[in-house]
Amino acid sequence: MNAILRQSYLDKIEHHLGKDTIIILTGQRRIGKSYILRLFRNKVSKEAGANVIFIDKEKHEFDDIKTYRDLNAYIDERRNKAMKNYILVDEIQDIVEFEKSVRSYYEEPDVEIVVTGSNSKMLSRDLSTLIGGRYKEIYIQALSYEEFMLFHQLSDSDDTLAKYIQFGGLPGLVKMGLDEQDAREYQMDVYHTVLLKDVIMRNRIRNVPFLENLVRFLADNSGKIISANSIAKYMKSQGDRITSTVIINYTKFLCESYLIHKVNRYDIRGKKLFESNDKFYLEDNGLRNTLAGGSREGDVEKVIENIIYNHLIRLGYEVTVGQLQAGEIDFVCKKPEGQRVYVQASYIISDEATREREFGNLRAIKDNYPKYVISMTPLVGRQDSDGITHIHLRRFLTEGLG
Repeated sequence: MNAILRQSYLDKIEHHLGKDTIIILTGQRRIGKSYILRLFRNKVSKEAGANVIFIDKEKHEFDDIKTYRDLNAYIDERRNKAMKNYILVDEIQDIVEFEKSVRSYYEEPDVEIVVTGSNSKMLSRDLSTLIGGRYKEIYIQALSYEEFMLFHQLSDSDDTLAKYIQFGGLPGLVKMGLDEQDAREYQMDVYHTVLLKDVIMRNRIRNVPFLENLVRFLADNSGKIISANSIAKYMKSQGDRITSTVIINYTKFLCESYLIHKVNRYDIRGKKLFESNDKFYLEDNGLRNTLAGGSREGDVEKVIENIIYNHLIRLGYEVTVGQLQAGEIDFVCKKPEGQRVYVQASYIISDEATREREFGNLRAIKDNYPKYVISMTPLVGRQDSDGITHIHLRRFLTEGLG
């Protein structure tokens, strides 16, 4: 199969070249960071005067590179100061004190550095300590709906959307086809790899059974407002006596691995963030389905909300959960330049009570920022009602908010 470009990420890498900046591709393991790094390697290898030094820490041939000194020795042996040297390192966090090596090369005029990493805390802490703001993180997400169609050679249709809702966007699924049993086995393999390498080993977690129960609980309750105390009470009812402090730490570790994302609540009237009671979403909705178990019919609203959250992030929004006295707004979405939109997620708006719940909360917001309801209601393309725009999920995933 020919390589499928994820062009938007390649464009972001290109944009930051030549600026004395370390470029870091971040995101969950098996989400496509290595693939994008190889695409970039293949592109620059064709340039005249380019010398590419490529290290993949997940391949056994690079097992000897364990510390920054090993990394320095490997680079120095292959570096050519008469050429443009592209230092590309996949899963750089597996090299002890890697930041010292990166620091020694990133300002050299003949060097460009692009690396990948799967732990947000480690990357931000270690690099910011040594080089301040001289690095750019490019967050790699699971496949978008449009990328899913491209990877699996499908056309836009209700059936394709149903497949995307069920299987999600792990790029590796393209190798085995969209068979449910094969997909679930692959997704569980990815899950165990992330959990072992980026959560259990990195944070020296001993209570692994509880950690796995916690992940499944968060997957099954994605999109619900929950707190550490409420999780502790539930776990106690299941026979696990775990303190809220442990739960807070474990959820933090899961978020640092990019497996799960925590979304804070935002008081729309008071314009402030609440410090507890958050929502959690998984990086990939297919993995979320496998972890939660059961059929999609009973929890399709959760899956749709998970998909909408991830696509809003993909569109460049900072997302919080809106809180009003009258009720909840699923997403308050902001961009750095001051744009703000409000979004409600729904499955099918089939009666007046559902319409009033979804549209009524938005009408209660007394400002003029755009307001949207996104659903799978049949025959809805893009409709406006009392200043609120109703968009079908398929249209949102292919055209955005417009």
